[in-house]
Amino acid sequence: PQTPAPHTQAPHTQESGIAAQIAAELGVQAWQVKAAVDLLDAGSTVPFIARYRKEATGTLDDTQLRELDERLRYLRELEDRRRTVLEAIAAQGALTPELQAAVVGADTKSRLEDIYLPFKTKRRTKAQIAREAGLEPLADALLKRPELDPEREAARYLNTEHSIGDAATALAGARSILVERVAQDPDLAATLRERLWTQGRMVSRVKKGKDAEGQKFKDYFEFSQQPSGMPSHRVLALLRGEKDGVLELDLAEAEPNDDAALTAARGRYEAAVARFLGVADRGRPADAWLLQTAQAAWRSRVLARLTADLRSRMFAAAEDEAVRVFAANLRDVLLAAPAGNRTTLGLDPGLRTGVKVAVVDGTGKVVATDTVYPHAPARKWDEALRTLVNLAKKHGVELVAIGNGTASRETDKLAAELLKQLAASLDSAGPDSAKQGAKPQKIVVSEAGASVYSASALAAAELPGMDVSLRGAVSIARRLQDPLAELVKIEPKSIGVGQYQHDVTAAKLDRSLDAVVEDCVNAVGVDVNTASPALLSRVAGVGPLLSENIVAYRNEHGPFSKRSELKKVPRLGAKAFEQCAGFLRITGGAEPLDASSVHPEAYPVARKIKAAAGKAQAAGSYATLNPQDFVDGSFGLPTVQDIIAELEKPG
Repeated sequence: PQTPAPHTQAPHTQESGIAAQIAAELGVQAWQVKAAVDLLDAGSTVPFIARYRKEATGTLDDTQLRELDERLRYLRELEDRRRTVLEAIAAQGALTPELQAAVVGADTKSRLEDIYLPFKTKRRTKAQIAREAGLEPLADALLKRPELDPEREAARYLNTEHSIGDAATALAGARSILVERVAQDPDLAATLRERLWTQGRMVSRVKKGKDAEGQKFKDYFEFSQQPSGMPSHRVLALLRGEKDGVLELDLAEAEPNDDAALTAARGRYEAAVARFLGVADRGRPADAWLLQTAQAAWRSRVLARLTADLRSRMFAAAEDEAVRVFAANLRDVLLAAPAGNRTTLGLDPGLRTGVKVAVVDGTGKVVATDTVYPHAPARKWDEALRTLVNLAKKHGVELVAIGNGTASRETDKLAAELLKQLAASLDSAGPDSAKQGAKPQKIVVSEAGASVYSASALAAAELPGMDVSLRGAVSIARRLQDPLAELVKIEPKSIGVGQYQHDVTAAKLDRSLDAVVEDCVNAVGVDVNTASPALLSRVAGVGPLLSENIVAYRNEHGPFSKRSELKKVPRLGAKAFEQCAGFLRITGGAEPLDASSVHPEAYPVARKIKAAAGKAQAAGSYATLNPQDFVDGSFGLPTVQDIIAELEKPG
């Protein structure tokens, strides 16, 4: 009979199914997901959709949209793979209606690969060689009629052309066929995989002779734990230990040190395989051979396959958690409260190479740099202190930022002595002196990534002619003034807030961390007239090329006086303007609303609200307004409420 042509659901039906699945996972409505997907497909960014398209998506927030975006990517990849699998099976002439239904119904990549496994193009296996030798009827005969004597039946299948010279060789070939049949069944694999996941044990042992060099993995020299309950950091540690050649990992059916439990558990898995084959020990001639076949199938093929599957599953779960923790930590660091536009003295600690010093003014401009040697071996404490006091007085330093690297504690003591002398100087000037002001403060800040920034092309462009070693002190000072603006210049992985980052998939980590940076930058907003290209490139709809164009235009034509001037920037078209305009702020420009997060498309309704609130703009004047009064065909209640909240903010 002719093989039916493969087909999956029509594209629009597939997309509807994907939307419904994501909606169920997120606990929202399918129409919300579809609206978000349509916007993403049209080129809109997550920050833009979350902030300015609340009516369209039913107020999905950025966290939900990020999760939606990830699942959408996974499910579309699944659909693409499903089509490939159907076409490949059909090309072999093996696509039956039942098999097609199974492929179409596979809801995960692992399930789909289970179904496809028997049809994959692969090297010739022992089972395939046995089939070519005509041994499949022998395997089927013994399976269906255990009352047959295996030796006597096998003697009927000798084939010198295929090197089947005796009954033992024929039986070995028949066993290979049955073992492969067991190993390739998707339903059996799914059942036993889940049992191993919840009842098995991941076991690690130290490799012979690796005790001394592998001490950092000593907790795992004799270790076992249930795979499903293992925390992320432990999974990644085990895999790192194996990769470093210190540990041997294996998956056992039960606790390996309990022989009785292990034997009983192994027997249960082998019994499950026997049930799948439909064999049991009833004293018939072929029963013993068939049970040995079930045992061989479990030990030689199924367990090995499931071990690989569960290791992948453990890694995937551990990777997801590691990336999530990394992203959460990065968000906290980026959104740390800025010290603001205050003159800051940055100290990059060091011993032999000295303490690098940089003074930056309130705008982040470098006004002075130096290197002092207060610590061993030079021990020029007093000279270093005099230099710092002079710099602090000359430039009116208000904050001292100390890097937390080598010699940080010693440099912190130096900073304490500096502040003590500055305080004494202010006190001696008297309360009526013009010199009297707020006493400077010192703060230890993370210097993670400062050396990466110092050697980057971005640092060379920002601080031309400055020694690489001094750029770190500049970065330390600036990250106290405005952590977000400074840290966006550094690759997120170099900020040092995650574990095992080199063990997780680079593309996945980068995608997640880039999303965090983008969300943070757009949540805060960016002053288009002062932002660096690195910061501008993280704004929704901008990117590296447009950020350079914006800065080049700003340098040539002076500061932007209103948002609409952004349309004059080369290659910044209508779509890019729509995406980025609300996140780019202009203070003191021709349009007061340009200093807010109100999108230019909503200026007319914002002006209506402002007018209704009255000219006085007294505190609480917006509280008397009914947001529903300003809802129209273009802007719904969520947007109106956002505009009112923004207009109520100081400034």
